[in-house]
Amino acid sequence: MNHQEKQPIWTQGFISIFLSNFFIFVAFYGLLTSLPIYVVDELGRSSVDAGLIITIFMLSAIIVRPFSGKLIQDFGKKKTLMISMILFTVFSFMYLWVENYALLLVLRFVHGIWFSIASTATGAIAADIVPLKRRGEGLGYFAMSMNLAVVCGPFISLTLLQYVSFSILFLVLASLITIGVLFTAFSKMTEVKKSSPVEKKRLQFSDLIDQKALPIALVGSLVAFTYSSVLSFISMYAKDLDLIEAASYFFLVFAVAMIIARPFSGRLYDTKGPNVVIYPALVLFMIGLLLLSIAHNAFMLLFAGAFVGLGYGTVVPCFQTLAVQATDHHRSSHATATFFTLFDTGIATGSFVLGIVVAQLGYETLYLLTGLFLILVIFMYKLVQSRKKAISTALEWKESSL
Repeated sequence: MNHQEKQPIWTQGFISIFLSNFFIFVAFYGLLTSLPIYVVDELGRSSVDAGLIITIFMLSAIIVRPFSGKLIQDFGKKKTLMISMILFTVFSFMYLWVENYALLLVLRFVHGIWFSIASTATGAIAADIVPLKRRGEGLGYFAMSMNLAVVCGPFISLTLLQYVSFSILFLVLASLITIGVLFTAFSKMTEVKKSSPVEKKRLQFSDLIDQKALPIALVGSLVAFTYSSVLSFISMYAKDLDLIEAASYFFLVFAVAMIIARPFSGRLYDTKGPNVVIYPALVLFMIGLLLLSIAHNAFMLLFAGAFVGLGYGTVVPCFQTLAVQATDHHRSSHATATFFTLFDTGIATGSFVLGIVVAQLGYETLYLLTGLFLILVIFMYKLVQSRKKAISTALEWKESSL
């Protein structure tokens, strides 16, 4: 048995942070699915107002995300996570009493702040907990907490809404977050110390954005931009095709495909390097989107979902791992914040821009164009990796010549 095999991933600390993150995103996706319906049916607002409820949440998350890394570094990962999760839970319960659209917008903005900080902290803690030599595999497993929440959150919301009121739904989602808080409270997390003490100074750009993680984070934002076509429009596309029942299983197929691939892709990343995993994953994602552009029956829709799950579900944790590996170990929170700041920006931008594409050209053209857009993503990834390799080679040559 080699040293790598002696370092387990599924420790008590990893399981705790996995479940904490899972419950955060179950609530996130549960509200993402149910609030637009609540705004239209209960508050009597328009579909534009319903969309704004989602946008305002993402906007606050994007604004706060760059500051999260600095906050986590100053106060400690577990302490920051505990405080942000408690406040995220408190504001989750407040949906029970907000029946005014303007107040709901305010609540969504504030709620997004604590979501941003909590989800950044869980990612940074996971990066610290997994063994360094198994980071690709470990963070790949950690990403499953979000991917499984994509299935569970909407399923819980849409199922409960058939039988109970919105108040009961909001109560259930807030209670699930409370369970996540308990897992955080009883978890064992060791803080990663800085290599040397740093005296306090004025806030700088490096306190908000990790420049070493920025190149791969930019490529990740392009993937997020592309994925927003699925996240924002797959249900409406399915409704347009009269396949709304099949659409409810789309993310289930997505998750199953992702779970099957995850153990192999993570190990392959650690043993053979990122390129062996990322290039095929981007191609699979492209195939999934192109299949969506010609999906006119339930089988094709779900078949496309499998390819999207294999591709997108594999490439995102790989990119996050690259972002964390690009920087110093004690700056994992900054790298995580940088990655998700740009990722959230890609989702928000894509939802708006691609909405215009749908209005002008239709859903089939949307998925054709986003599939072809991934050719640019592949080129950009190759450019980033080539530059990284050139810098590494130059440093090695310089060290050998000294």
